Amino acid sequence: MTVVFHRLRPSCRRLPSAAAWWLAGTLAAGFASTAAHAQDVNRLVPFSRSTDGQPPAPWRFTTLPHKPPTRFDVTTQPDGQRVLKVEADQSYGNLVHPTQVALGPATSLAWRWRVDTFVQAADLRSRAGDDGAAKLCVFFDLPVDRLPFGERARLALARSSTGEDIPSEALCYVWDNKEARGTLMVNAFTQRMRMIVLESGATSTAGASDWITERRNLLADYRKAFGNEAGDTLPDVVAVAVSADADNTHGHGLAYFADVDLRGPPAVHGAAALPANGAPAMAP
Repeated sequence: MTVVFHRLRPSCRRLPSAAAWWLAGTLAAGFASTAAHAQDVNRLVPFSRSTDGQPPAPWRFTTLPHKPPTRFDVTTQPDGQRVLKVEADQSYGNLVHPTQVALGPATSLAWRWRVDTFVQAADLRSRAGDDGAAKLCVFFDLPVDRLPFGERARLALARSSTGEDIPSEALCYVWDNKEARGTLMVNAFTQRMRMIVLESGATSTAGASDWITERRNLLADYRKAFGNEAGDTLPDVVAVAVSADADNTHGHGLAYFADVDLRGPPAVHGAAALPANGAPAMAP
């Protein structure tokens, strides 16, 4: 933030020294309070705010051509909470929320989710099996000049062919039926997406699965997934997406997400560099 102080007009009286210091201290406290408040607000509109069963704006649905759409509906649970129901039936789709948040030690992502039906034939290590009932993805805008030439060319081709400003990096948190918790892998289709398996298998043997609460330090996870190519550059978070697909395996998946909470300072223009003491504030 740049603050410009205009010169006082000659007719204005000069403040006494003590009053000037008091005013400066008050303004500084105000700026500090505003900055702290800016970091402590959720950057995403809650699903529970929906009044018509549709995800509230600016959440928007995106898909690929000629693909059946995954369904995203806001439903009311028996306990009264309103949550996002995500049902993939031989389908593909993402529910995307744009944002502009700086990636730093205090940037965090938190949510609750459950999976009632897994895509049984899913295999995240193969293109034929690259499906899943529940993914929560974070998109970053790493400058493309930090990417290898081949990756830059593929990203440019994808952007021109789809007409979308596809982000240069995506980190997806996955609830899978087979892979072990904590597994980090590269997407079978693209190096631009990395995946961390947070949960594995069912959490209940009868009826609906249990709700699981997650809280992630995005800087720690980003460094783990993309640190080799990003170096000391910290890209902004530009979107968050709920994703589910069963198009490759022609399967079916059913999952639920409660409100997703993204917190962090507002982005400044351009990617920042990690300060020397910028270690993550929370373990991955």
